[in-house]
Amino acid sequence: MAKPKDGRKRVVIEHVSPELDGGRFPVKRIVGDTVMVEADVFADGHDHVACRVLYRFEDESSWSSVKMETLGNDRWHASFQVTKMGRYFFSIAGRIDHFDTWRSDLVKRLEAGQDVALELQTGALMLEEAADRASGNDAAQLKQRAHVLKTKSGSEEAQRLALDPALAAMMEAYADTSLETIYERELNIVVDRERARFSSWYELFPRSCSPVAGKHGTFADVEGRLDYVSRLGFDVLYLPPIHPIGVSFRKGKNNTTTAQPGDVGSPWAIGAKEGGHTAIHPELGTLEDFRHLVNRARERGLEIALDIAFQCSPDHPWVKEHPEWFRKRADGSVQYAENPPKKYQDIYPLNFESEDWQGLWDGLKDVFLFWIEQGVRIFRVDNPHTKAFAFWEWVIGEIKREHRDVIFLSEAFTRPRVMERLAKLGFSQSYTYFTWRNTKEELTEYFRQLTQSESREFLRANLWPNTPDILPELLQTGGKAAFMARLVLAATLGTNYGIYGPAYELLEHVPIKAGSEEYLNSEKYELRQWDLKSPDSIAPLIEKVNQARRQNSALHTSHKLIFHETDNPHLICYSKQSVDGTNTVLVAVNLDPYYVQAGWVTLNMAELGLELHEPFQVQDELTGQRYLWEGARNYIELSPHAVPAHIFRIQRHVRSEKDFDYYL
Repeated sequence: MAKPKDGRKRVVIEHVSPELDGGRFPVKRIVGDTVMVEADVFADGHDHVACRVLYRFEDESSWSSVKMETLGNDRWHASFQVTKMGRYFFSIAGRIDHFDTWRSDLVKRLEAGQDVALELQTGALMLEEAADRASGNDAAQLKQRAHVLKTKSGSEEAQRLALDPALAAMMEAYADTSLETIYERELNIVVDRERARFSSWYELFPRSCSPVAGKHGTFADVEGRLDYVSRLGFDVLYLPPIHPIGVSFRKGKNNTTTAQPGDVGSPWAIGAKEGGHTAIHPELGTLEDFRHLVNRARERGLEIALDIAFQCSPDHPWVKEHPEWFRKRADGSVQYAENPPKKYQDIYPLNFESEDWQGLWDGLKDVFLFWIEQGVRIFRVDNPHTKAFAFWEWVIGEIKREHRDVIFLSEAFTRPRVMERLAKLGFSQSYTYFTWRNTKEELTEYFRQLTQSESREFLRANLWPNTPDILPELLQTGGKAAFMARLVLAATLGTNYGIYGPAYELLEHVPIKAGSEEYLNSEKYELRQWDLKSPDSIAPLIEKVNQARRQNSALHTSHKLIFHETDNPHLICYSKQSVDGTNTVLVAVNLDPYYVQAGWVTLNMAELGLELHEPFQVQDELTGQRYLWEGARNYIELSPHAVPAHIFRIQRHVRSEKDFDYYL
């Protein structure tokens, strides 16, 4: 083995956190976050070490640094704040701290009553060396103090000066870093805007927004829905593909393989004579109409999110213009999408092993850039796991370099490692398995994994209780109570969540057949008329839930999601706390959509920041009712026939029950 470049560098740096896959991928943060960095830093022998975190924004050439403090057992930590969207780099530097070692030994010698004259002479030499690295008044002070240590080494004055904390701070400021060990790699952090971590999505089909039954909706009709969506408390309005729909092999109602006259087809069969991924379905309106919608939505605090589905109908212009971008079958025809035994003749997948893969990548990037030019900053990407990983890392990096505020949601209901890889490659948010996690045990295990494992560094969950593709069994059979409970779970377990509406608030629950998760009369294949004024709508509850989310900063983060013990398996209870500790929310949900469930909750008082027997108030953000609780063990009872959940805001420092509606 060859000698190192400089064998005098003795400090070792290991087990850095946060570090993802040995630094291969960045971790994720939000503007304003404080990044806590930890590492094991040590050296041979008994010399003291000093270490610091180095960090810089991507546009900066020079490094800032912050001193690391010991946690004991050679573990050190420090923090810095990320203040801009983009990419930050950080590393760790460690050195032998000769002055601190000398100072510590001096204290021991003095305590033992030893003569320290020679040691003070040694200290004077270190001060003189530091003075050479300093300038101005600092250099003069260091030289003056060195002179005192050298000429008065036997005096108490010299001893006091040697142990002066101000001198130690000055010596640290002008430390010799020539033999500093720099961690072997630069780590990086992608910093997004707040909406990447906290958002409420509402999905609707523009073509079903017409007030006239059977008439194709327009962007102007969507504008008519903006006040409704905004009133419900959502901040992202997500539209399925808005492009021309292919005619060849068009799907009919209920996903039949033969379309009848008047059938509108699936929006995901993209491309027709009017154009492809940068064109708009003519019945929806014009590009100018779309831009108008984007602006009107923004005025109401809503952002438009577009579905990007990189697949083509047989009528897409790319099929003729770029036949090399598609796979061919043995007979020379283009390979349509298949998931045997299912066949999707109305969709041609793109070939990421094409000889012209570079042209394909550029063409797909141009799709994103086109819609960014129209004012879109959020994209929900359809089935990204069926496209090349390398493409996603490249295209997201390219786009975010110029447009740092863009957010990408990965719709990848696939294997865990694949979902995680996509998140690591750059997707800002990710669909999850929440849709199929129903029991207390399933929910607890899954969300501990998402929030307490390494996943929290890179995968931001976006929770959907339903989608146009997925009508879960619980919603098929559980009635209104199931819809209400799953809404509260999605909105409070996660910081990002969404619903496919109006199907959700109007309790759409009939499957196309038993055992299927597909909707009967699916909006994916036909126009639907929705009665938003239905007395059965749970829109009022949705409005209250989203209001609670906005007003409680504890629900804006999952950094401190704690599950609390219940003695009833049908009751789940958990809490969240804001980063600054000023807001704590406690949620209890009845997971049984059929029967009243009651039981005792045993709270982890320490995690809630409460004393063991402290009285405290809980106010239900859904009903306004207030309760006075005391200590860890408290009773709850939730009926599926009313609201099967509590969203409690905890308030401390209460004195009696006289001011409350209920006393338990």
